[in-house]
Amino acid sequence: MRALFCPLSDPGYLYPATAVALEAHRRGHAVTLLSTGPAARAAEREGLDVLEPGEAFAVGRWFRAGEGQYHRILQAARTARPDVLVTSVLCVGALAAAETLDLPVVVLGLACHLWPHRDGPGPGDAEDRGWRLDGALDVYRTLRAGLGLPGTGPDGQRALLGTRFLLRGHPALEPPGAELPEGVRHVGPCWWEPPADEAADAGLRARLDRTGKPVVYVHLGRVFGGESLWPWIGRTFTGGAFQALVETGRSETGRHGDPYGLTGIAATADVTVVRRPWMGPFLDRASLVVTNGTSAPVLGALRHRRPLLVSPNGGEQRVLAAACLRAGVAAPLDRAAPGDERLRAALADRATAARAARTADALDQSKSESAAAQAVEDACR
Repeated sequence: MRALFCPLSDPGYLYPATAVALEAHRRGHAVTLLSTGPAARAAEREGLDVLEPGEAFAVGRWFRAGEGQYHRILQAARTARPDVLVTSVLCVGALAAAETLDLPVVVLGLACHLWPHRDGPGPGDAEDRGWRLDGALDVYRTLRAGLGLPGTGPDGQRALLGTRFLLRGHPALEPPGAELPEGVRHVGPCWWEPPADEAADAGLRARLDRTGKPVVYVHLGRVFGGESLWPWIGRTFTGGAFQALVETGRSETGRHGDPYGLTGIAATADVTVVRRPWMGPFLDRASLVVTNGTSAPVLGALRHRRPLLVSPNGGEQRVLAAACLRAGVAAPLDRAAPGDERLRAALADRATAARAARTADALDQSKSESAAAQAVEDACR
């Protein structure tokens, strides 16, 4: 089998695709990966053929970069001569390219299903799934029209699912009784990240050690016009019992040239800001994880058996945060409540910790990279 992996380039999409690409390579298949940065260098060291993706694969441009994705994949296919494409949810250019190349396409989704289930959202699951599907379909239909491809037909969702659609979470994160559309299955987290640079983080570890306070790992997502977590961070970690290790992730830059939104954070605050291509060592160190509710920090926290506090804004955040609350593996973050009080309560919540540990066991047992690689092989048959 010759496989061309063409995921979106942001870590939350690129890293799980790299995990599956490496497993396919270990199985003896010829694998080409569109990748960049530390992930590309690590993949090349493992023996993968790596090609530069270009700017069209940035997730922040997914709704307007489909044509660039399409042409880059066709170009890469002339070199890789693939039997199958593997891509990310929201990478609509790959779906169109697979059709033009007459190839099966496997889509790696997020931790839970963003779009309606077979019987619709159902009660207690009002995260605008239908609206999200309509938005994705509008982007895909516009792309197809621009490329001169025929319409998607009456079942638009089917067109977005590819030949196989693989969710990286667990059935416990779906609404009770919800039935996934045909072709959608859970495979597990497909967890991978570039090896951490221990020397680069030595000073960071020393700083955390000096305070002696428990570490709360705060992973920021995009604000989407909502409320930033920075005011809460400033209040909570100034003169309190905890310290924050803040990963800026995909959060927007602050005003007036402030790259992290730190304006208003006291110089005496116990806040350490990082932007790293890995989070594993930080999750090992943390007692608690705070996130807006994106797949990578949620799955990372669960795999490391860490309690979660969720505070969603837009995008996938509301869907996944609601899924975590419904599954009982997280608690909501009340940004107005006294910070220490909420953090202490989360750490003392043994029931939530136990459910998170059971979910971690299920994720570990899913053999996700193997299951996903098998799905890619099956799509070729």
